[in-house]
Amino acid sequence: MPIMPSIDVSSLSYEQARDELVAVVNELEQGSSTLEESITLWERGEALARRCEEWLIGAKARLDAARAGNDAVASSDGAAQIPEAANDASGSASTE
Repeated sequence: MPIMPSIDVSSLSYEQARDELVAVVNELEQGSSTLEESITLWERGEALARRCEEWLIGAKARLDAARAGNDAVASSDGAAQIPEAANDASGSASTE
């Protein structure tokens, strides 16, 4: 995906922001840009990274809500409860 500095980052989907971020990183890694172009690319990359993070935080919240809904259904129908720490892939209790 080409770098599109004229497009508002907040209107990008996760995939669009991620793909443009990859293009920005590749452009910066080539080292062929002027200092001013590099700074502009860096700023665009920071904005794109924030946008990706916003999408990922939103996706995590949706998954957490779905899991909480599933836990509520499981507890109301008498199914066995699984401790939250057992659901954590690292094995440690979540502090969220």
